[in-house]
Amino acid sequence: MKLSHKAVIAAIVPVLAFGVVSAGGAAADAASGPIPKFDPDGRSLSQIEGALRSGKVTSVQLVDFYLQRINEYDKQGPKLNAIIKINGKAESDAAALDKARSAGAKAGPLYGIPFVVKDNYDVVGLPTTGGSVALANNYPTKNATVVQRLIEQGAIVLAKTNMSELAASYGRLGYSSIDGLTLNPFDLNRNASGSSSGTAVAVAANLAPFGLGTDTSGSVRGPASVTGQVGIRPTLGLTSRQGVIPLSLSADTTAPIAHSVADEAVVLQAIAGTDPADPATADAGSTHSYASNLSSKAIAGSRVGVLTGFFGGNAQVDSSVNAAISKLKSQGATAVPVDLGAQYATLWNDVLGPVGDMEFSSEFAKYLSAEPAGTIKSVQDLLSISSSAGVTASATPVNPGRIDGFKAAIAAAPQLGSAQYLNITQTVMPALRQHVEDVMKSQKLDALVFPTLSCVASPRFDQPDSTYSCKADDPYAASYISSATGLPEVTIPVGADSQGLPIGMSFLGKAYDEQTILNLADSWETSNGPHLTPKTVGR
Repeated sequence: MKLSHKAVIAAIVPVLAFGVVSAGGAAADAASGPIPKFDPDGRSLSQIEGALRSGKVTSVQLVDFYLQRINEYDKQGPKLNAIIKINGKAESDAAALDKARSAGAKAGPLYGIPFVVKDNYDVVGLPTTGGSVALANNYPTKNATVVQRLIEQGAIVLAKTNMSELAASYGRLGYSSIDGLTLNPFDLNRNASGSSSGTAVAVAANLAPFGLGTDTSGSVRGPASVTGQVGIRPTLGLTSRQGVIPLSLSADTTAPIAHSVADEAVVLQAIAGTDPADPATADAGSTHSYASNLSSKAIAGSRVGVLTGFFGGNAQVDSSVNAAISKLKSQGATAVPVDLGAQYATLWNDVLGPVGDMEFSSEFAKYLSAEPAGTIKSVQDLLSISSSAGVTASATPVNPGRIDGFKAAIAAAPQLGSAQYLNITQTVMPALRQHVEDVMKSQKLDALVFPTLSCVASPRFDQPDSTYSCKADDPYAASYISSATGLPEVTIPVGADSQGLPIGMSFLGKAYDEQTILNLADSWETSNGPHLTPKTVGR
């Protein structure tokens, strides 16, 4: 039976009283003491897998290690607020995998390794809130496809992560009504971008070795960039969106965030592929070998196009990215200046914004229709609950800008299928994609390179910072190219500003050519030293 709005709000009040969804005490009750033979802190997936295989560490010990870190750094100390809810079955799942391993079970590169999941993915046994108090009681009965693929390969769901509410920030990057604001471990006064802020921070702070995010208009690449991690937005259709709360299916993608390109390749390889439940994946194929085919010698002889129109936001960002491009050239790459044209500077207003508003209500309702009885069923329900007195008076009320976003989506819903919508989705977006690929083909380019964000992490919405400098109207403008064209983009850290805030550079490639951009990113990473380490988390 469907609950009334009053009943839903009444069920939410206990959650609001505590401020967050309870972690069930798992982090605080985790086994204490150091891991005697192997320290997972900052280790690669390959190193962790090797330690598991050799018996230097067990999956139970790994889970306990990360639960201790969550307790120490997410709920205490700097209080990063990246984690919404711990998976209460993580330790028992790990114990079962340890037992199976000892009995000779086939163990791949992710077997027995914990990971975190952005809270817009369905995971059985955990609520899928999307960061919204209105969905606090949304307990799915089936895992999202990419989560299920990881579980089938022996990976362990450790926890759900915080996010910008319903994957849209509206000025409050990494803020949700279910769990408040996620903080950047490199500077607690700066944001962690959005909307996959919780996953990026969890990986950066080593609360987990990798995690899942979603990217519609920069939601993986932005958080990865400002926290010094590797994030990829794959070709639209390479990874399934089944079981994930949608924002705009014309641009939504599912993707990992990890410490390194090699780790990113391992996880992408595990989750990529056709899913009958997501028609967009029809051309994705079933077998991928990004990790096994990764090359650290791809730069020599490569040709990259430098997108000149996305510099100028911040001098230190420009300096770091230009220095990275100089290193590419010194290692044998040819760099070619490229200007895609004025239309690529207004993609949010002309393409992504209108399409997203038109699509959200319909796609959100379709997602909810497959969820259990008692779950809300529409954006109008979201608006009603988000605007209710009990929610607005809570410690973490819904962002007013997000409420305006719900209203805009309701108003735009009748335009789905209109001449404007069809023109953007069937003419403009394919033409943009074709144009980018034609430019790359005509100049024989392996990838386009540019600053992932034209400025470093901006101040939190609730704490002004006079040291922030950004001349760009929209620091995320470059990220809209991949989103509007469906082409793949990977971001890697290439430096830091004078305050230690990470700076990212992106490689954008042709459709389904993830291997090339991963190889270029891995080549740069391998030859240019270790990643940045946040000082707030004891690493």
